[in-house]
Amino acid sequence: MFCFLMGGVFSYGQVKISKQYIFPLQSQHVHSSSLVELPNGDLLSCWFQGSGERKADDVKIMGARLKKGKKTWSEPFVMADTPNFPDCNPVLFLSPSNKLFLFWMVIKSNRWEESILKYKRSSAFNKQGAPQWEWQDIILLKPGNKFKDITQSKFEELPDRGLGWAEYAPLYEKMIVAAAGDKSKRQLGWMTRSKPLVLKSGRILLPLYSDGFNFSLVAYSDDAGNQWSVGEPIVGYGNVQPSLTQKKDGSIVALMRDNGDLPSRVLQSISADDGEHWSAVDDLKIPNPGSSLHTLALPNGEWLMVNNNLEKGRNELHLNHSKDEGKTWRTIMEIEKSDNPEDSFSYPTLISSKNDEIHLSYSLRKQTKKTIVHAVIQL
Repeated sequence: MFCFLMGGVFSYGQVKISKQYIFPLQSQHVHSSSLVELPNGDLLSCWFQGSGERKADDVKIMGARLKKGKKTWSEPFVMADTPNFPDCNPVLFLSPSNKLFLFWMVIKSNRWEESILKYKRSSAFNKQGAPQWEWQDIILLKPGNKFKDITQSKFEELPDRGLGWAEYAPLYEKMIVAAAGDKSKRQLGWMTRSKPLVLKSGRILLPLYSDGFNFSLVAYSDDAGNQWSVGEPIVGYGNVQPSLTQKKDGSIVALMRDNGDLPSRVLQSISADDGEHWSAVDDLKIPNPGSSLHTLALPNGEWLMVNNNLEKGRNELHLNHSKDEGKTWRTIMEIEKSDNPEDSFSYPTLISSKNDEIHLSYSLRKQTKKTIVHAVIQL
């Protein structure tokens, strides 16, 4: 059993946090964790691990389990491994019918743009070690022939980016629109990062993004995850890795990483029809250095977001709080901070447990050593 504490309980104003490493600091690359609470109260975490990312064919999906009432995580175990291909960006999801899903992508040709979206499903996941998978398949997405025209029209809806951007935006947009007309390109390369969102109707929304198109897409299932369709793309200049949160009025907010031009900010789009159409992407006032963020709606209606509130680097990680469903945010905790700009605390995942505890996992890199951190937050 592993238990590598990072200290006791730390306070930041009224907010308290306790942290531990899920496994020891190591030299292998470990990144992009996901976290889920199982019906028996256990926590299950997963991440990808290997000698690199898309260019390293030894990368696999690893996992670990924290039994209810215990303080130590199990030894890591393999969750998914496609021989001789990198497996990246795993996402754990427990459906309303208590089916456990693992979504991830397999990287073909060592190119993000050719990623293949896969999933596994389990009904037997309470025992030690990896879940017993009952089904595995590829998720084939088919953005229709209107994808090109929609992409073009969405670019036209975007706000003016200023003179500097205006010089090269037409060439960039022309390239992306041309790719959108290629059936092969628009069907491949859709990648996972954040957890799905379940709507009151039972519809499941799976947030996706593409490094080829440099924007996002939401897949949806109305039959408990057996078949998937796609809505309109969330078109912008580098808006990727969406995290979805639903407002009380039913609308859905996608907050996204900024891989585009300066200034580097958290990006936002809103859907008023269960994820099928999305508003023009706009900037929030919150800095984002081109790094994944994660949002969570609490039972009391307040929202949390974990983000690197920086324009450059990932050496600080912050907990942000909103009382008005994302209209305004304030930072309530500095989760991590290092004076070394090469250190990294990134790719958070937030969940709320049945006993109203807030659990967080994220990647940690200090010099050449890396691990996944599990934290418990008390507001």
